[in-house]
Parts: sequence; structure tokens; C-alpha cells
Amino acid sequence: MATVSQVEDGARLHRWFLRRYPSLPMRQFYKLCRGGQIRVNSSRVAGNEILRAGDTVRIPPTLAGYAVAPKKSESGEAFSLADLEMLRQCIIHDDNDIVAFDKPAGLAVQGGTGIRKSVDKMAAALFPYDKIALVHRLDRETSGVLVVAKNQSAAQKLAAQFQNKTAQKQYLALLNGRVSPDHGTIDNYMTKGQVFDTPARTNNGAGQRPQRAITDYTVLTQAGTLCWMQFSPKTGRTHQLRVHSAISLGAPIVGDALYGTGNFDQDPALQSILATNNLFLFAHKITFQHPATGRMTTLRGQLPEFMRPVVELLELKLP
Repeated sequence: MATVSQVEDGARLHRWFLRRYPSLPMRQFYKLCRGGQIRVNSSRVAGNEILRAGDTVRIPPTLAGYAVAPKKSESGEAFSLADLEMLRQCIIHDDNDIVAFDKPAGLAVQGGTGIRKSVDKMAAALFPYDKIALVHRLDRETSGVLVVAKNQSAAQKLAAQFQNKTAQKQYLALLNGRVSPDHGTIDNYMTKGQVFDTPARTNNGAGQRPQRAITDYTVLTQAGTLCWMQFSPKTGRTHQLRVHSAISLGAPIVGDALYGTGNFDQDPALQSILATNNLFLFAHKITFQHPATGRMTTLRGQLPEFMRPVVELLELKLP
């Protein structure tokens, strides 16, 4: 028996099975339905029923061999069924056109050489009959909401929204330092972790032209030498929020080993919470126009476990 989860509510029975048993021939699936070996809530089914959260599905033991097999990454290593289940548990929205994950810190979004687990490869395994496409990115160290397209049409429409800035992203971050004024806009140019006031070519030998980087920010709470910040990036440059925090604001994000420091002038209890390998940057909310319905859609992630003790201890505000 298996129980239909909240994120699977509304899925057709045959699609629900295909996600778990992608190598199962459809003719065999319908044969099992006709024979009563597949049932929903103990009732016989035809195969195209709409499932609801909490429904129980009887799965014949003979289907074990059709389960999702481990996939090979470009480095040749395999991610496991446990990895796929972990990512499935991170789904916060799923329909025929998009799937959204509350991505944990440490999980790469895009696969590549030496990357064993990534959202794009694992999502393709979870949805083998969809055309998975990334439409925006999160740093590996950043946790929070990530929207993925499930077909070409959705990918094109979503990518256009991120490109023309109609899709809005909101982040929460804990910074190591004081920020003044308490709200404003950072508008400069970035390349290779550096910022410039003008788009002039750099003298780093590569001649790479910096790209404009714009971030709106608001200080939610200033707690001693720590700053609880809300960011709304208007552009999507690599490490934009991390660089703007560390260089433009002079207050690196806590846990940023690349641009920050690990020294905290705090009490021992707080030091122990902050002295982790986690980046205190969280993609809290994203708002966009649904590619199929046209409705404005807002998705929110859950504050990651490693950030909660700090938020509770310092009584930080959550927008």
C-alpha cells in the first residue's frame, strides 16, 4: 500500500504510477487494473481516476522490478532511490506544467562533472514522461523555492518572465555586520565576484565586461552585529546577493566561506548556532504568472531547520 501525498493531490492514477514505475508498460498497468490488482481505497479502478491526498493505493508486489532505477550523473556516479525520495519530499507544488521544490542547502541545481546529485537530473527521473527544464537557478549553498518547467511551452514562458523581470523573487538572509540605511537599492556592475560603478572593461586580462546587477534590500531586524535582511533581486547574476552583501553593504552573509568571514562577536550559545557550514541565505518566496492558466502564483518555502534556532533566539521577524 502507498498513500497519496498532499503534493500529489489531483494526479491521474496512471501518471502517479508512471512516476514510480517508469518502465512499466501501459498495457500491463491497465491489465492489472482490470484484474483488480491495482486498487484505490480498496475499490477497483479503470486507470485514469483522479487521486486525492490521503488516498491509499494498492501496489502489486510484482511491480518492484519496474521502480525508478538509479541514474548515472555525468561523473559516472549514481544517485539512489533514497535521493529521489528526498527530492520528492521537497515538492511544494506540482501540476502538468511546472513543479516547484523547496530545495535544501547543499544540493546542486544543475548537473555537471563531479556533481553526483542535482535537481535537474533527479527531477527528470521523478518525471520521466515530462520534459524537465530549468528556468532559473539557486546557488548550491542556497536553500529555498526553485521552479522547474515540465514542458517546452512552460519553459519558454517562465524563462521570459525571469528575463524581463516580471517574475519576482524574495530572499531572507542573515548578515554579519551592520547595514545603513535600513532600505535601499544596490545598482552596480559585477564580474567574477567584483563590483564596479560603471560597465567599463576590467583589467583582469580576460577583458570581460561587467554586467549590471540590481538588488532591493530592507533591514528587517538589526540584532547587535547581525542583520536580518530581505532581498529582492532585479537581476540574476552569479552570486549576486552574496557579493552585494559582502562588498556593496560591507556585511557578508553568515556562512559564506567564499566572500565572508567566520568571526562573530556574540555570546557562546549563538556562536555555536552560527558556526556551521550552512549559508544563511534562503529563497523565501517567488511570484510569477502561471504558464498555462495565466494566474499570478506565489509559492513559499519553509525556513530551513538550521536557520530556525537563530530566528527564535533573536526573535527575528518573518515577512
